[in-house]
Amino acid sequence: MKTFLSTLTRVSMLSAAVFGAGHTLAADTIKLGEINSYKAMPAFLDPYKKGWGLALEEINAQGGVLGKQLEVVSRDDNANPGDAIRVAEELRAREQVDMIFGGFLSNTGLALTDYAKQRKIVYLAAEPLTDKMVWQNGNKYTYRLRPSTYMQVAMLVPEAVKLHKKRWALVYPNYEYGQSAVETFKKLLKAAQPDVEFVNEQASPLGKIDAGAVSQALADSKPDAIFNALFGADLGKFVREGNTRNLFKDVKVVSLLTGEPEYIDPLGAEAPTGWVVTGYPWYGIETPEHKAFFKAYEDKYHDYPRAGSAVGYSAMKSIAAAISKAGSTDTDKLIAAFSGLEVDMPFGKITYRAQDHQSTMGAFVGETGLKDGKGVMTSFHYVDGASVQPSDDDVKAMRPQD
Repeated sequence: MKTFLSTLTRVSMLSAAVFGAGHTLAADTIKLGEINSYKAMPAFLDPYKKGWGLALEEINAQGGVLGKQLEVVSRDDNANPGDAIRVAEELRAREQVDMIFGGFLSNTGLALTDYAKQRKIVYLAAEPLTDKMVWQNGNKYTYRLRPSTYMQVAMLVPEAVKLHKKRWALVYPNYEYGQSAVETFKKLLKAAQPDVEFVNEQASPLGKIDAGAVSQALADSKPDAIFNALFGADLGKFVREGNTRNLFKDVKVVSLLTGEPEYIDPLGAEAPTGWVVTGYPWYGIETPEHKAFFKAYEDKYHDYPRAGSAVGYSAMKSIAAAISKAGSTDTDKLIAAFSGLEVDMPFGKITYRAQDHQSTMGAFVGETGLKDGKGVMTSFHYVDGASVQPSDDDVKAMRPQD
């Protein structure tokens, strides 16, 4: 918190001196500030940017919102919470944006959540998964689109119980997202299967996993099953080293995010089979909403969408819907508009819950397989986010009053 306040104070003094406190909206545009870790996480965020770019183009082609065109001013936060605050202040003060959106890593998302509260500006968190964003650190200015860590783990736990495995090992990136994922998995699995044992935990710095040592340590503990929360390059290294050491032979794996094309595609023919995962099987979703999104995305980019594409597209559609419902870009009216807001997205209709500002966007759960030398999801089904939310009483106990 001291780091946040000192950074914010230095930046805001300069901003106030140069730009003053006034905010004047251009007559023909509504300005939105977007912040993300594009240089650090391109595999997910390049498709994400294409997703919100497609939605922006569609919205403006249809006349914009409130008779105005939407304009996005985007900045990179270098995957650093301090930089996220700095560029957020620049967008607010210099660019005079009406709200901000974006974020990828949980730590930068939490920094922006606190920034939104301090500066009284609406923030739509598109991607960060940390539960604290809408619970312990939640505030009236912050809403979150993507299903949280808790929600996605809760989608996987029933599948883990069906495996009837007793000895579980855990592997995860050692920061907010990974820590939260493992804590939730242990809590929910223990509640559903009291005799379960957790025999080994391997926590690695994000992006710096010693995959050989981690895989060997897991193998030495002789687990019946593994819960994995790794993603990106760490996941690739873990899969390769695990295959080399026969770690996954006769061991079931339950894995967050691994079914997303951003993470399974780079594995190619090395992609694991039989893992229970959350993900995005773009090649097999036959709903009218997704078919329309897929065609528009393919027509524009000559490529297939990734999970990030759907998130970015849905974030921009959510913002447009909120501004339209509010009839204004006034902060208090936007806050009220997001509460209970319903939005049509590629997976169907979602709602932004009034009680914790979390959307009901869900995810797909299935198993990994190989097809034509590439990893895919098989036997998948969509889990509505509303079905894996904690009770209203639990939310009230965790979330501070606005």
